Amino acid sequence: MTRLLIVDDQVLIRAGLAALATAAPGFDVAGQAATGEEAVDLAAALRPDVILMDIRLPGMSGISALEYILGRAAEPKPKIVMLTVFDLDEYVYAALRAGASGFLLKDTPPERLLAAVKLIAEGEMLFAPTVTRRLIETFAQQPETTRERPASLEDLTERETDVLHLVGQGLTNEQIAQRLVVSIATVKTHFNRVMSKLSLQSRAQAVVVAYESGLISPGRPDAQRQRP
Repeated sequence: MTRLLIVDDQVLIRAGLAALATAAPGFDVAGQAATGEEAVDLAAALRPDVILMDIRLPGMSGISALEYILGRAAEPKPKIVMLTVFDLDEYVYAALRAGASGFLLKDTPPERLLAAVKLIAEGEMLFAPTVTRRLIETFAQQPETTRERPASLEDLTERETDVLHLVGQGLTNEQIAQRLVVSIATVKTHFNRVMSKLSLQSRAQAVVVAYESGLISPGRPDAQRQRP
């Protein structure tokens, strides 16, 4: 059973999402919040598996609430999916860097939204296609000479770097296992070590690091990874 916390300042949207999840098998709506402050308090008290949160909230923003929640939560930390009505929301990049596990539009069809929540609860990530394009375009606009490889990336083993590169391409653990001819459990072990060594909160942050470090070049995500 996946426990949800729904955060949106619009009561109709909040109630609609709650009704949708309640009617679907495998989901339990643990709580609802109308503000970022309420979300922080309820996340600590209820310890949901997944939080669906509007990126634009009155007072404390969705991004600030995300940072507070992930910064204070005990393991396992909740997966946070940011919701917006804008496919070109200027806060997309900031949300991903802060640790959002997914980013979906509020007009996402119900069945796709629930499938996304299930996928994210299992440790994967999912973005609306337009959001993914915007993310790649953000990196593409940055000159490669301005991108510096984080020193911590050098602490990764060869195989850990391979896994990070494939995660950056958007592959699932199953797809990475097939590509590297190893078990899914082995992929998870390597990726958990990557997350720990790089102090990452989510799979989405790993994608950001893969691009920012130059491990993947915008426009050539399937190219062989760049060597140190």
